[in-house]
Amino acid sequence: MVFADLFFIYIFLPLCFISYFLAKTLPAKNVVLIVFSLIFYAWGEPLWIVLLIFSSFLNWYIGILIGKNRGTGRDKAAVALGIVIDIALLVIFKYSGFIVENLNGLSGLSLPVPQIRMPIGISFFTFQAISYILDCYWETVEVQPRYSRFLLYLSLFPQLIAGPIVRYSVVEEEIESRTVTPTDLCDGALRVIVGLSKKVILANNLWVIVDSFFGKDISTLSFLGTWYTVIVYSLYVYFDFSGYSDIAIGLGRMFGFHFDENFTHPFACRTIAEFWQRWHISLGSFFRDYLLYVPIFGQNRKYISLFLVWFCTGVWHGAAWNYIIWGLYFGCFIFFEQKLGKKRIKKWPLWWKHIYSKLVIIIGFGIFYFEDLSQLGLFFKNITAVGAITGAAPFFDPITWASFQNNLFLIAVSVACSLPLLPKIKSFFLESSQDSLYIAGRAGSLIACMGLLAIVSILLVDATNNVFLYWRF
Repeated sequence: MVFADLFFIYIFLPLCFISYFLAKTLPAKNVVLIVFSLIFYAWGEPLWIVLLIFSSFLNWYIGILIGKNRGTGRDKAAVALGIVIDIALLVIFKYSGFIVENLNGLSGLSLPVPQIRMPIGISFFTFQAISYILDCYWETVEVQPRYSRFLLYLSLFPQLIAGPIVRYSVVEEEIESRTVTPTDLCDGALRVIVGLSKKVILANNLWVIVDSFFGKDISTLSFLGTWYTVIVYSLYVYFDFSGYSDIAIGLGRMFGFHFDENFTHPFACRTIAEFWQRWHISLGSFFRDYLLYVPIFGQNRKYISLFLVWFCTGVWHGAAWNYIIWGLYFGCFIFFEQKLGKKRIKKWPLWWKHIYSKLVIIIGFGIFYFEDLSQLGLFFKNITAVGAITGAAPFFDPITWASFQNNLFLIAVSVACSLPLLPKIKSFFLESSQDSLYIAGRAGSLIACMGLLAIVSILLVDATNNVFLYWRF
């Protein structure tokens, strides 16, 4: 089941809310959320619910072992066992085919390639489980003695298949004690509608443009056509990813959970380091806190760990070489900025910082798109104008110009919404000390969101391009 679906919006979610608010006690409310979360996850492939339950029970029990054996050395063994099993499951279900294919290619063997359908969301709930057992070991959270509460944490449907990666420390208190205020319901619902609008109105329509150019052989795609398409693709990925995060954060708020922000207008960045402080924040903070300072690399561990983090960031996004290249590509620019130093970068003109960061980011999204390395090579040939210079591809083509003209409004709105313009306008009204401005801001937000929900519903009635990007996670 996915969020951008009429069944989810108008049947599953209302039934869940009715059941939740009819429940009298918090334990009963938690049971309602667990039941609906398991139904949500099992909707498309019931078999994988077994894996989710196994993972939740294993990591809950590892936490119990850590608590019982603290300081004896057995707690370290429990942590190691839990992490090894979690990573082994992730490797088996997500990377086994990729590993065997590369072994066959390097060794000349003909080992059978596993055809395992990957359980959706396995990267998200596995990382949450790992963060929990490490935090238990480091004593930054209390060991959860009740399995049902831990199962709720790991399976909570708002963030189960599309993130953000929620730390146990973020929801530890709210699992055991929370209230839902009218403000939570209102603000959460508005956030959900904004997320749905990003996904259905903007991302889905941007994808149509991307697929019409990149969805075929790009060997003859023009220089300007390549740049046009990869810019549109960058906007598509942002609105798809951030849209789902908005929905998750909004749904969580409506049930009394306060998840951390996951995207904060990353295209407003001035450097690549700042981009990754604004983009998929929960993933970046996970690697920063649990992997960046691996203590086995000696005095050079800072930079070795840095490239390990970016290798893992790439691998996490998918089982293909382009994701590894993509991760290391950004790692190189982070390394470059660290070596250059903040003081030197601060002296750069503002316009240059924006041009530099956007060029790096946009080319990076091109790497992210092309899993076929031969197509990736053609992408670089086109985007650097080598194809146009050698005559293999044109510099400009009328189809690109026609597409740009036909989609100018969509692209302009997408660019405007990717920047922190609307939040500034909203805060002007909602943070005003004048009651009239505050009321106007609230009423305007409500009317705008009702209109957006109507548009989303109409577009989903006959949707043929509702791409779900999170299947690889």
